[in-house]
Amino acid sequence: MPRRVDTAEGSRAEPVRAPGPPQLPAERHPVLAPFAAYLDDAEVTDLFVNGAAGLFVDRGAGAEPAREWRATEEEVRDLAVALIGLGGRHIDDASPCVDVRLQGGIRVHAVLPPIAPEGTVLSIRVPRLGAARLDELQQAGMFDEAVRDRLREAIAGRTNLLVSGAAGAGKTTLLAALLAEAPAHERIVTIEDVAELRIAHPHHVRLEARQPNIEGTGGVGLARLVREALRMRPDRLVVGECRGDEVRELLSALNTGHDGGAGTVHANGLHDVPARLEALGAPAGLDDRALARQAASAIGLVVHVERGADGSRRIAGAGRPIVDGDGRLAIEEERWGAR
Repeated sequence: MPRRVDTAEGSRAEPVRAPGPPQLPAERHPVLAPFAAYLDDAEVTDLFVNGAAGLFVDRGAGAEPAREWRATEEEVRDLAVALIGLGGRHIDDASPCVDVRLQGGIRVHAVLPPIAPEGTVLSIRVPRLGAARLDELQQAGMFDEAVRDRLREAIAGRTNLLVSGAAGAGKTTLLAALLAEAPAHERIVTIEDVAELRIAHPHHVRLEARQPNIEGTGGVGLARLVREALRMRPDRLVVGECRGDEVRELLSALNTGHDGGAGTVHANGLHDVPARLEALGAPAGLDDRALARQAASAIGLVVHVERGADGSRRIAGAGRPIVDGDGRLAIEEERWGAR
């Protein structure tokens, strides 16, 4: 197996993150030993193994090669099998792409050859945030005081929120901080493909989807979990990431009295959100005009986050979904800077 190494010190850009120790288990499983030095580094957010080509480490300013880390393709494949097994699943030629969450919230995605023709690929997301708070994110430069106050108004007013952004932009970080502002007596039910939301709230219930087994049975998807969550009397219903037909279930729930809800969606810009929602709604049987009416009625505020080249994260824009003159979904941008 790859050997344990010590990371070298270097200049690093400061990403937005809440202070506090990483929430990893005190006694780490031996399978994770090859990554121990990086998991012990409080700045590491992602690890990428590209077969025998080596390891790349992201400390918030982009992935950089870890030249001291060495492993053969056979060792990387064995490591992938062990990590996926540690997460309670199985990876082989019949199931060559598998995603698991390990104890402490570490997320592992593995792909075997020939799907990955250059060798076994591992993508490991390391949870570094404790319970993020709006004040901490504001102090770190993600937004100013006026925006912070506007976000608090939205939570206090039980506005249904959608946080958009690219991968790694800070959607989950911001959503967790927003939900932490909810009153302590409220029951928050979060639904995620892989449970990542860490919320500083006393009444937070987490539901996690389950992938089908090798026979193709036993799967529990996000759409079903939305329906199950509605039976749990949530005060706030949250879908960690809308990526499929669960968007129909979420919009339906938010349109039937379940205010204060939230979700995230992948989008490159604030005004790209309508097209993204249309793409998600189509497989769920929502045509563009039906989705526009549902989304404009259900969602009160869209907040878009971006990650800069230096690793910094910021709110780049916000707006309200509307139905345009052609009956399609659009975003009416809010000018928070004028507040």
